Amino acid sequence: MSTAPLILLAGGTGDLGARIAKAILRQGAPVRALVRRGTPVEKLQWLRGLGAEVAEADYADPAAMAEACAGTACVVSALSGLHEAIVENQSALLEAAVRARVPRFIPSDFALDFTKLPPGANRNLDLRRDFHARLDRAPIAATSILNGAFADMLTDQAPIILFGLKRVLYWGSADQPMDFTTRDDVAAFTAAAALDRTTPRFLRIAGDQASARDLAAIAGQVTGTRFRTLRAGGLGFLRALTALARRLHPQKGEVYPAWQGMQYMENMFDGRAKLHPLDNNRYPGLRWTGLRQVLAAR
Repeated sequence: MSTAPLILLAGGTGDLGARIAKAILRQGAPVRALVRRGTPVEKLQWLRGLGAEVAEADYADPAAMAEACAGTACVVSALSGLHEAIVENQSALLEAAVRARVPRFIPSDFALDFTKLPPGANRNLDLRRDFHARLDRAPIAATSILNGAFADMLTDQAPIILFGLKRVLYWGSADQPMDFTTRDDVAAFTAAAALDRTTPRFLRIAGDQASARDLAAIAGQVTGTRFRTLRAGGLGFLRALTALARRLHPQKGEVYPAWQGMQYMENMFDGRAKLHPLDNNRYPGLRWTGLRQVLAAR
C-alpha cells in the first residue's frame, strides 16, 4: 500500500489533466480524479485503467465536493474553459478543499506570467486573475505554476513556425526571448509540486527559451533547410488586428477563438510576461525537453 499523499485532480479527462494524472502515478502517489456525475463511462474506465480512483460529484453540490476532497494532501486543478470553469467551478473546488481542510491548492494557470500584464490584455488570463482574487483570500496554501507557452503547439496550432514557407513569423522584435515548455514537462513538474509541501505562491518553469531568430536557426538545423524570419508588423498593429477580429467574430462561447490566440501571441512578443526567475532546478530528477527535440519529433 502506498504511503505517498493522496492527490485530488480536477480536469483529469482533459489533455493536460491526463498527463498530470499519469505523472503523479509515475511518482508512486495515488490520484483521486474528480469528475462530474454523468461523465461518459469510457472516460471513467480510462481513468481507472491508469490506476486512479474516481470520485463523481457536481460542482453545485458542496457536500459531495468536500467529500471528494477529504483526506487529500493537495488539490490540483487542470480545468479548462471560460468563466464557468475557471472562476465558478474552480471557486467551488476551492471552497470544497477549504471545507475538507486540504492544506494545498494548485490552480489551473499554466501560462505565461499574466500577473505582469494589465487587465484586458488577454481574456482567458483575466479569468485566472479573477480567480486569484478569491484564491488569495482563502485559508489555504496556493501555488501557481507558470510555464510560458506549450512548446508542442509550435508544430501544429501556433502560427509561428511556417514550415511550408520556411519562415518564422514574428511581431515586434525578432530578438524578444520567449518561454516554451512541453505539456509532458509541465505535467511532470506539477506532479512533483503537488507532492512537495514547501512550494511558494508561484513557480516558474521553461523547458527552453528562444526568440523568433533563435527559432529560425533551430528549425533550419533540424530540417537541413534555411528558415528566415518574417516580420508581420508591430505589436500595435497586432493589437488592432486582434480587436478587429474580436468585433467581427466575437465567438464568446469559444475557449480558443482565433483572436484569443492573437492575444496570447502579443503577450509573448511583448516581453512583459516573460518568466523570471526560473525554478527549473527545484526538482533535480526532472529532464527538460528542448525546442530542438520538439521540432525534430515533428
